[in-house]
Amino acid sequence: MITIFTPSFADASNTNAQNLTAKEVVARLSPEKFRVQMLYATSPDERIATRPNTELLRWRSRGNSVRLLARCVLTRPDIYFFPREGPLEASFLFLRRHLRLRTALVTYVVATQENGPYSPILGRTIVEADAVVGNSVYVSETITQRYGMQATTIHSGISRPIYFPPPDNSRRDPSRLIVLYAGSFQARKRVHLVIQEACKWPKVQFRLAGRGEEEPTCRALAESLGCRNVDFLGHLSPPQLGEEMRRADVFLFPSIIEGHPQVLGQAAACGLPCVAMDVYRPDYVVNAETGFLVRSDTELSQKLELLLTQPDLRRSMSAAAFQLSLKFDWDRVVECWERLFENVVARRQGIDQGK
Repeated sequence: MITIFTPSFADASNTNAQNLTAKEVVARLSPEKFRVQMLYATSPDERIATRPNTELLRWRSRGNSVRLLARCVLTRPDIYFFPREGPLEASFLFLRRHLRLRTALVTYVVATQENGPYSPILGRTIVEADAVVGNSVYVSETITQRYGMQATTIHSGISRPIYFPPPDNSRRDPSRLIVLYAGSFQARKRVHLVIQEACKWPKVQFRLAGRGEEEPTCRALAESLGCRNVDFLGHLSPPQLGEEMRRADVFLFPSIIEGHPQVLGQAAACGLPCVAMDVYRPDYVVNAETGFLVRSDTELSQKLELLLTQPDLRRSMSAAAFQLSLKFDWDRVVECWERLFENVVARRQGIDQGK
């Protein structure tokens, strides 16, 4: 039995992309092989709460780092999985080195590293890890370029009970096309470009899902431009987002700074051709086959026009997007994680035994 500690949250309401990934992995790990320690703040995901050999650790209002660190030292899990960038990680790395803890560190990197890590702690969790995993081929390449370390690639999977094409594989109303954006309203997401495109296509409905600090600015922009075809949907649960994707015809994602956004894979699984930026090289989109990866705002606008004006292109890309998404099934993904965890523990035990 391999014991895994992860500083990830099991809460059903937590839709942070990193926590969603950790929850999907933990929920599918074989309970006969893996014992898991995970955090929760309110109400855990039912799949995890009822999973055998799972211990849920309550996140309190204060003192969490000291309490969790003491637990790691006393129980000494086999693997510390998916470290973040806080004081818990900094203290764990210090004690791991000086107390020679046998706990293996498996670092999952979900952002490109070509310009360095977001914090020194993340850099240390990469350099000192027993295994480093990137969530896309490009993220893994930037880890190697930056640190000279070989990184394995394991993509985030897609939850098929939630993200799937319309039953008849056709969209709602061909006379009223829908363009969907889903993501946070942050400056780097550039949601204002979606609104500007909406003004060019008054007969197309543009639906924006998400929340964030840029939302008031985006609402004001839509009003000032007189865009009556823009709907602000607010935060959506995964099932609600899946429904929106099945209603839409095109997924538009102008974000310029990403790791490997899961929303592109979710859109593909719903049969949505995507228009996204090429700068972070997402594996969820194959350029000119399942959608378009563009290098400028002008090209973004041009490719959106192609998809809105060519129904045969939309249909062919929709079918290709769904086929591509089958590569990212969660069950396949977790099989990769299980093999990696077993190999890491075997290597660590070999080192401890002086082999």
